[in-house]
Amino acid sequence: MPGKAMKYLIVNKFLYPNGGSETYIFGLGEALAKLGHEVQYFGMDDERNIVGNEVFAATPNMDFHSGGKLSKLTLPLKTIRSAEAAWQIRLVLEYIEPDVVHLNNFNFQITPSIIPEIRAWERETGHRVKILYTAHDYQLVCPNHMLSDIRTGQVCERCLARNGGRAGFLNCVRNRCIHGSAARSAVGMAEAVYWNRVKHVYDEIDLIVCPSEFLKEKMDTNPVFAKKTVALHNFMPAAVSEEAASDLPPADAAGAAENAQPLPGTDDGYVLYFGRYAREKGIATLLKVAKSLPEIPFVFAGGGPLEEQVRSVENVTDVGFLTGSELNGLIAGARFSVYPSEWYENCPYSVMESQTLGTPVLGADIGGIPELIKSGETGELFAAGDARALRKAVRRLWKHPELTDRYAENCRKAHFDDADEYCGKLLELVEKAGRRRRIRIDG
Repeated sequence: MPGKAMKYLIVNKFLYPNGGSETYIFGLGEALAKLGHEVQYFGMDDERNIVGNEVFAATPNMDFHSGGKLSKLTLPLKTIRSAEAAWQIRLVLEYIEPDVVHLNNFNFQITPSIIPEIRAWERETGHRVKILYTAHDYQLVCPNHMLSDIRTGQVCERCLARNGGRAGFLNCVRNRCIHGSAARSAVGMAEAVYWNRVKHVYDEIDLIVCPSEFLKEKMDTNPVFAKKTVALHNFMPAAVSEEAASDLPPADAAGAAENAQPLPGTDDGYVLYFGRYAREKGIATLLKVAKSLPEIPFVFAGGGPLEEQVRSVENVTDVGFLTGSELNGLIAGARFSVYPSEWYENCPYSVMESQTLGTPVLGADIGGIPELIKSGETGELFAAGDARALRKAVRRLWKHPELTDRYAENCRKAHFDDADEYCGKLLELVEKAGRRRRIRIDG
């Protein structure tokens, strides 16, 4: 398959820049097109979309937070099973006749309804289709997709097959795991039970790509998934690799974002956090540490529900949400970055971006983060949620620039696959999965 031109359909709920999964699908699509494959996309209809398909087929844009009483009554059913999504993807299948359908984030807005539709079309036409899925989170084994207890902020594995027994996804309702709402949690549980245990729809997926060994381990607790999973770290976005290769100078991000403050005036650099300002990201713990180290300048780049708390700390400069060259320059100018997450991170781009741009990372020892940092070479690890351990590590790294300089030099030598390298590995895996399926069908 790697040498044969294919028709490749990428499915994702959002088809505009919105987060890590969109960075992934756009980079992968570009790499596939460079190799001569025909790439089209299927997702929700939105005026911000930058990709699509030739028949302009899309699912309606579903807004969970607005709409009239009638739409709110029917929405739970639509998030479990969508006849509209099945009909729309049938139009794409009939016109494009894809060889591969690559699922990404599709639950709730698109729904798994499209999977049996793909297999039905395959049986009717005799045109074999490989279905693969990249697991950007834990959605297929945890209804709130995070393996996290929303009440305590602690990691939670109660819904995993090895722990749940017959109760299984019922834990989602017991703990109100989706937005703290019993009703929404019931819908999430119903969606998980219906597609996993009633329809067994995920049996139809040929390959599950896990961007970390850690995520693969959690997915493998489901015996159906364990037969199909492979671990393959995400690729580095082209814009980051290109700027790293151009010896990017440190940025002056003052004024780069609305209401931004000037960066600290120091020749020693700064400690950087960039990403979402949210509880699960460990922001409260990091702010506690920053307050206790007033002599060290911290810079935060991002946004989220904890913005007020970020701006209230005297030695923290909040430059807001940055992208592209402005963000890359800010990363390159930091002494080191901190990734203090307290949930089971998968394969965070932020950790890879920082090292690629020559900036060491002090990361939480949780989820897939330790797989990306060579502790003692390109950065260090600390126990997630442990403010005392984080404070000690930040203070030591700040007081020993010779240490961070050595880490920085090692970061410049570190290598993460680019989209082209990743694409080659992925296509080989798809080919192997396709051969296994031919044996099952024909044999």
